[in-house]
Amino acid sequence: MSEVLVGSEVLTRGALTRGRLRWNYRAIFPDIYIPKKTAPSLRDRTVGAWLWSRRDALVAGRAAAALHGARWIDATTPIELIWQCGRPPDGIVVRNERIDADEIVEVSGLPVTSIARTAMDLARHLPRGLAVRHLDALAAATDVKATDVALLADRHQRARGLPRARIALNLMDGGAQSPKETWLRLVLIDAGLPAPRTQIRVSDGLSEAFIDMGYEDPMVGLGYEGKHHANDRGQYVYDIGRAELIERQGWTDIRVVAEHSRQFILYRVREALRLRGWEPPILR
Repeated sequence: MSEVLVGSEVLTRGALTRGRLRWNYRAIFPDIYIPKKTAPSLRDRTVGAWLWSRRDALVAGRAAAALHGARWIDATTPIELIWQCGRPPDGIVVRNERIDADEIVEVSGLPVTSIARTAMDLARHLPRGLAVRHLDALAAATDVKATDVALLADRHQRARGLPRARIALNLMDGGAQSPKETWLRLVLIDAGLPAPRTQIRVSDGLSEAFIDMGYEDPMVGLGYEGKHHANDRGQYVYDIGRAELIERQGWTDIRVVAEHSRQFILYRVREALRLRGWEPPILR
């Protein structure tokens, strides 16, 4: 982690001169500085936002999710705080919301919303697709369940965005291993197909492999292949053996890449299900 400084404090202590602060550091928020030679990480910006609040705010939203171990959160993501402030600077979102004492925890020296409260806030404040993506990552890191959040939502029945939150929380699945897997799962659900099961184990008694998602009765699975599947030789060799194992066990495993359109993906899935004797619902 880079050194994050409150400019006025280090000047008052005499730890730096104004010249050294100006030449060696840059401001990421008003009066909050990091060394010029480093790019601010999400952690740096989270610490900086909290320091900007005079150490009074509570870290929430995606920044809180990252502190709880969730992956796939960009370093430039706005830092969300629960606090009272009329005009926060660019890069900080402040919400004046009710929060109870048992919804606050300390993570790495920072006051942070609890895992369940973090999930509820992600589901309330973000568009559905983005919310589910971050909820999946939080569930993968913490094993939080929608039922855990439902209890909290019952406590905050007047909170803004609860109807939208319930939709996103019902779609949360900690089996997603990447944002693209979340996207692929939502493609299927939005097309009227049943929600697929994630991380399906396939074994021949000696070896095992996992299918990203799929339907067990017709034995049709799907997986998203990122660039590393083609660029990493070791991954490429592993994928050959994995594909052979899954095929021997009777599965059809549909591989999806970035160039595949939504329509093409759904066509392949429905055709595979049809060939297995399962009639898919009519596409909406």
